[in-house]
Amino acid sequence: MLTKRGKYALRAVLYLGRHRDRGPILIQEIAEQEQIPKKFLEAILRDLRNEGILQSKMGKGGGYLLAQPTTRISLGDVIRTIDGPLAPIPCASQTAYAPCSDCPTVDTCMIRIVMRDVRDASSKILDGTSLQDALDRSTALDAETKKTLHFDI
Repeated sequence: MLTKRGKYALRAVLYLGRHRDRGPILIQEIAEQEQIPKKFLEAILRDLRNEGILQSKMGKGGGYLLAQPTTRISLGDVIRTIDGPLAPIPCASQTAYAPCSDCPTVDTCMIRIVMRDVRDASSKILDGTSLQDALDRSTALDAETKKTLHFDI
């Protein structure tokens, strides 16, 4: 399940992606525009910076910006940085595997097998969706909504 931290991270990164041509953006602006508590956002952005998804600039004109092009950042990268592995249970994880203490046989455990399928499906979608893909989809949905509202009036 996506945590509140993970959701806030996605919102912040999408905001930075929408405004990438402006240069560094202050935490205060992101917090206000995305309605994210500033102290909570500071920790999230620091984690994303430490992982190389964001860059920060200190001083006048400072703030946060994307460290890579929007086409090279996947939603999976952001979620893993903030929430950890995508697998719903540790024994289904590729990056943080840990056997269950109550599992009699790992290789034939149907729970693990199904949870690996869940992990694989989630990973395919999240790793296959770049920040640019999400921004493009959002722009298309906004345009469609405006078009629909225009015809309804």
